Amino acid sequence: MSPVSTPAKSAGESSSSGRPRVGYLGPEGTFTEEALLVSVEPDTVRPVALRTIYDTIAALAHREVEWAIVPIENSLDGSVSATLDLLAAEESGLQIVGEVLLSVRHSLIAASQLALTEIETVLTHPQVPGQCERFLRGELGHARVLPASSTAEAVRIVARGGQRGQAALGTVLAAQIYGGTVIREGVQDRDDNETRFVWLARSKEGAGRAAGDHQPPLRLGGGHGEWKTSLVFWGPGADSPGWLVRCLDEFGRREINLTKIESRPKRERMGSYMFFVDLQGQIGDGPVTEAVIGLQEICEQARVLGCYRASQSPNEASAGRRRAEKHPATDCHGESAAPLHSGATDG
Repeated sequence: MSPVSTPAKSAGESSSSGRPRVGYLGPEGTFTEEALLVSVEPDTVRPVALRTIYDTIAALAHREVEWAIVPIENSLDGSVSATLDLLAAEESGLQIVGEVLLSVRHSLIAASQLALTEIETVLTHPQVPGQCERFLRGELGHARVLPASSTAEAVRIVARGGQRGQAALGTVLAAQIYGGTVIREGVQDRDDNETRFVWLARSKEGAGRAAGDHQPPLRLGGGHGEWKTSLVFWGPGADSPGWLVRCLDEFGRREINLTKIESRPKRERMGSYMFFVDLQGQIGDGPVTEAVIGLQEICEQARVLGCYRASQSPNEASAGRRRAEKHPATDCHGESAAPLHSGATDG
């Protein structure tokens, strides 16, 4: 693992503040950091910035943090494959205990003011170009798009590197933190672009608890949203006609609503897949429990990834207030703004 901030202690070690540690995708100024801060009460947790999704999840698995928050899905670009693959690993020992939706606005940022025609390379997280495709093709078709570990890291590299023909796609917050110049705001394809983040905990610590008992102090959907359950399943029957239909019928005939279904390569051989499902309801509800048992009977593996409350989109004004409360600053246009200081971000 490669922490961006101070090295993580064991979750068993109390910090001087006594607040539990939360790992998130850094560095400071990412969307993940904002999702973390808008979904908990102020000063109830201690954010720990980490370099990659793998590092973030590994820090939780190795007991260096008590919780973790990572991006799992974007409304324009689809699922975050790294998160799904790590959660599906049989040895992960983790569970989803909460979620938060965050409105996402991408901005074009450089070290100093420059024309679009001068931009030769654009750095950003690999998930972002698909969310800004029209802008990149229509106005920056001449530029190369190169990957960075996060949007904030892309902004940091560009702002501090000072290369004239280089720009980044990231947040205005990251530009404030790292001293970048915002060339254009809101370059995403749609204004209703949202990313879904999930809160994770170690599942063994939740064993024997009722659903919802082992949760971070979420204030978004933590006690008000409908229950959701996330599953992953696979099996040799996937090669047989009608196998997936039989799996889905376990939910359909019990009138359980599936809000998402997606396949991912199982990384064994061509044509080998695992299937991710989100459904309304929780383990403990009779029909949901029966459906999971039925699924396990026809699958090699059918595992619950978590039961948690569905989130509503956070209030952006609330996010702004959180930033202002933590670190008053002046943005690129001289207006009052507030960079978040002790967290990290996703792509």
